[in-house]
Amino acid sequence: MLTVTTVNVNGVRAAARKGFLPWLAATDADVVCLQEVRAEVAQIPAEAREPEGWFTAFAPAAEKGRAGVALYTRREPERVRVGFGSAEFDASGRYIEADLPGLTVASLYLPAGQVGTERQEQKERFMAEFLPYLTRLRERAAADGREVLVCGDWNIAHREADLRNWRGNVKNSGFLPEERAWLSRVLGEGGYTDVVRALHPEVEGPYSWWTYRGRAFDTDTGWRIDYHMASAGLAGRAVKGFVERAASHEERWSDHAPVTVVFER
Repeated sequence: MLTVTTVNVNGVRAAARKGFLPWLAATDADVVCLQEVRAEVAQIPAEAREPEGWFTAFAPAAEKGRAGVALYTRREPERVRVGFGSAEFDASGRYIEADLPGLTVASLYLPAGQVGTERQEQKERFMAEFLPYLTRLRERAAADGREVLVCGDWNIAHREADLRNWRGNVKNSGFLPEERAWLSRVLGEGGYTDVVRALHPEVEGPYSWWTYRGRAFDTDTGWRIDYHMASAGLAGRAVKGFVERAASHEERWSDHAPVTVVFER
């Protein structure tokens, strides 16, 4: 089996203090994709930077303390690429990919927006550039006999079932009609499958992010924005997908929970 986990750690240094390291030591994952690392490589504690049994690759943001993505793999990658050929975004710590035998796996942190601000315009620019790259990536991989898996925090809830309070968020970034339509294009013309939704087609959630404000975690008032987007061949081999939800609010080490998918090799 091939097991892949994605998680936005909300700052790897803080997560390492709160419980990320014991989780990493215990996980059965073959690949772990991290987002919002928010640290230069030299600032990351050694136990998280070079953990025993893992090969690691980091893409920090040029803007200190922001974004940052990483890949942890049990096997040494054949190739690592930072960015997707974007003059604006390749140094922003939002995309890293690695080639493993028969598979290209990537960690993505798509920008979070805010309606009516430059942040939303930046998100839209990123989306406009990223979809053509996703399509080319899948086509190139198919020509080479490879599958593709792009994991991460996509900062978009695709369907009403992907967030608890969807009626209250129809005008907010993360659930805007144009964002949802773009994600539909990823699944359509891009040729990708939302693996967890394919495994759980009729359920609410399972949510992967809950604000720290109020009792959102306790009442499961969450969003499903952390996705495994796979090429068709790999998606067809998925046998299990689940959210590693903490047992209690106090035991959380991020405002996101790890999302794990198990594939037949």
